[in-house]
Amino acid sequence: MNTSKLLKKELKSLFDTIKQLDRKIVTIFLSVAVLQTISWYFTSRRFFRENLFDFVTNFQDPFLIEYLYWFIGDFITFVLPSVLIIKFFFNESLSEYGFRIGDWRLGIKFTLLFLLIMIPIIWFISASNDFIQKYPHLSTAKDSWKIFFIYEAGMLVYMIGWEFIWRGFMLFGLEKKFGYYALFIQMIPFVILHNGKPFIETIGAIPGGIALGLLALRTRSFYYCVVVHLGVMYSIDIISVLRYRANDYGVGLQSLLNIILSIF
Repeated sequence: MNTSKLLKKELKSLFDTIKQLDRKIVTIFLSVAVLQTISWYFTSRRFFRENLFDFVTNFQDPFLIEYLYWFIGDFITFVLPSVLIIKFFFNESLSEYGFRIGDWRLGIKFTLLFLLIMIPIIWFISASNDFIQKYPHLSTAKDSWKIFFIYEAGMLVYMIGWEFIWRGFMLFGLEKKFGYYALFIQMIPFVILHNGKPFIETIGAIPGGIALGLLALRTRSFYYCVVVHLGVMYSIDIISVLRYRANDYGVGLQSLLNIILSIF
């Protein structure tokens, strides 16, 4: 068989295989890859710093604008195209992808349990140098409560988009095909995107990503994942700011009292 015939045979075999693939699953994998790439190159802080930062240098805090660009940009990038795909390409209801209250009793119980476990852990790890240097990501939020609350409001918008793309669009979209294996599929990009953060946070994203996925599946909603993830991030930022203001990075009772007193 000559090369031309061999190539035609291989291409025909490839196209026949592609035709047999589940269109929905392929669409989810490809769209997540494309949307994450758009996020990395066009709605990131790096893009803003290189292309738009000069336009906001006269603002009181241009770095806050940079973060808000990232937060809002990623929300639009992850949510809007995914919603359009669900509604007009899959012809499915958004509620099937976690846009619902779901089992609120179970959701509240697990959310409170998770936060009760995580906040004491955050108290101890927030005393480490990695966290002292890293949080809040916007350093000017340490000195101004106004900037802090605007920054955290932007974080809420970002977290809705972040949780929807992994625990909504990807997890529920893959569930019918892969069952509980979808938990592990959505966990992988979630962990990879934590690379560059403190090691303990990145390695913790493995069980954290699985736990959040399980919470979404059990409640049939990604809303509780938003609350849990946001609760953890808010706790990290608030404790870090209070430690900075009190200049106390201990973990004992006296340090806790000093930090509480620093509020007043």
